[in-house]
Amino acid sequence: MDQYHDANSTAYVAIELSKRSWIVGIAHPDRDKPSIHRLSGGDTKGLLRRLAATHSSGRMIICFEAGHDGFWLARFLIAQGFDVRVLDPASLQVNRRARRVKTDRIDALAMLRALAALDRGERHVCAQVRILSVEEEDARRSHRERDRLIHERTAHVNRIKGLLFAQGIRDVEPRQRRNRIDFTQLQTAEGHRLPRRLLAELKREYARLIMVEDQLREVEKERDTADAQSPAVEQKRLDLEQLHGIGGTASAILAREVFARTFASRRHLASYLGLTPSAYDSGTVTKCQGISKAGNAWARRILIEIAWLWIKYQPDSPLSRWYLTRTQGQGGRMRRIMLIALARKLAIVLWRYVETGVLPERARLSPTMA
Repeated sequence: MDQYHDANSTAYVAIELSKRSWIVGIAHPDRDKPSIHRLSGGDTKGLLRRLAATHSSGRMIICFEAGHDGFWLARFLIAQGFDVRVLDPASLQVNRRARRVKTDRIDALAMLRALAALDRGERHVCAQVRILSVEEEDARRSHRERDRLIHERTAHVNRIKGLLFAQGIRDVEPRQRRNRIDFTQLQTAEGHRLPRRLLAELKREYARLIMVEDQLREVEKERDTADAQSPAVEQKRLDLEQLHGIGGTASAILAREVFARTFASRRHLASYLGLTPSAYDSGTVTKCQGISKAGNAWARRILIEIAWLWIKYQPDSPLSRWYLTRTQGQGGRMRRIMLIALARKLAIVLWRYVETGVLPERARLSPTMA
């Protein structure tokens, strides 16, 4: 950040986004109070006219909170030559009263104050979100859609089993692909055929399950297809997939969600993953509240899964031996705590691996790669 910018010549703009309307707060350098303007949601032409009429000379910074609108507005404004900052809404300070007043106007003014402090160099007043390109956003679609489809598949399977269980029919596995279920041949525990409406519901539910499974196979094939627009990220995905115990989903999430970024240090990496400890030290109370969970939830969850698999498939690794030594004779709670510590260590090791190409110590390659 350029420390020689004059705040007295800078106009700060905060946009409170919603589906119906946009509230634009503008702090003019020559006025004591900010002005508030209301636009229809998505009115980019009106926004550009308002910005053009605000500050014809000098410096202007625009901000808004990350949310359902994604990053399209940030990319649009940057293409128009504006300086745009996307703020993490969870990092903005709010009034802690039991019944605090919350309006779009108040939120816009709060963002203006945070943006001005951030521009002055107060880095801890709030957190900025990195603006993703269209290609970076698109690369994340496949594994995120796969996760939603898996949850949907589980819901269909449980619904079918529940409907059959209510009729005393057990041991039916809807996910068997080789043998399709013929519901007309099933009999209830009372020895009757399935009722007509129940049979129709089961067929519809089963048809949706088959469709979800077909889409899952399609999405997984799409996930494993190399992205020609990001060859460096795709190479990291392939490098991760070579390690025994790291499959296609885990390698795709780590490469496209985490290692596509640039990290200054291992602390920066752990902070992005939300694996840093949260201390509580006030008065006579000093304790650790656990990990912050403030980072990328997708990557944090998959790293914990990889940590379990690392112990199983990489037993000779120093990390696996470290975990087994520290948890020997311990209960389940301590093993879970140490698993989080292992996930953080593993994230750093994998980061060094994809950046330098040097295999982790005593790590085994996948049998298909060896």
